[in-house]
Amino acid sequence: MFIVDKSPKSIPAESYRTLRTNIKYSSFDERVKRILVTSSEPGEGKSTTAGNIALSFSQEDKKVVIVDCDLRKPTVHKKFNISNQKGLSDAIINKETIGDTIKDYVYSYNENLDIIPAGKIPPNPSEMLSSRAMEELLKILDREYDYIILDSPPVHAVTDAQILSTKVDGVVLVVRAGKTKKESVVSAKASLDKVNAKIIGTVLNGLEQSKEKYYYYYG
Repeated sequence: MFIVDKSPKSIPAESYRTLRTNIKYSSFDERVKRILVTSSEPGEGKSTTAGNIALSFSQEDKKVVIVDCDLRKPTVHKKFNISNQKGLSDAIINKETIGDTIKDYVYSYNENLDIIPAGKIPPNPSEMLSSRAMEELLKILDREYDYIILDSPPVHAVTDAQILSTKVDGVVLVVRAGKTKKESVVSAKASLDKVNAKIIGTVLNGLEQSKEKYYYYYG
């Protein structure tokens, strides 16, 4: 269960709602609809952050879908406790099957959140994510949802995050307090800058203060 649902009145949940507001108003000229959540290294909490962001938007009565774009080590299906038998990889191959891959969020009365797991692990994840079929799939989701949250692999692991960053309106970079090295974050940002990614903020995840976990957003 995600903190936004489990403890909606907690400080971390309120911080996610603040993050939601900051994302919404991060651009004055264009609406931020497609949002990529990534990190510099594995284990920084990006999938949990992506899930809480998606839930925060859905609780604002917006239709939201979270898509697991980590076609190498997918975890979204585990966090939402859903099947990964069919998912994004299947829909990219045949976009007509996208309806079969969309799962409901069944652990609350929230009917605004859908989940698309990664599906079968393909032999060519980068090529699939950079394909025209992937872009067509995103356009289909654009018509059905107010917000599309993409959970990608870490920036330093593979090129997938760079590829996906060119297909979204904004990128959120997750950093784990006390673990992520400054050099790693700077390098990740440089990698995203190389493809002209629009980084709209950074989440500092897991900061211990007064025995609570806080989440901060820096625009």
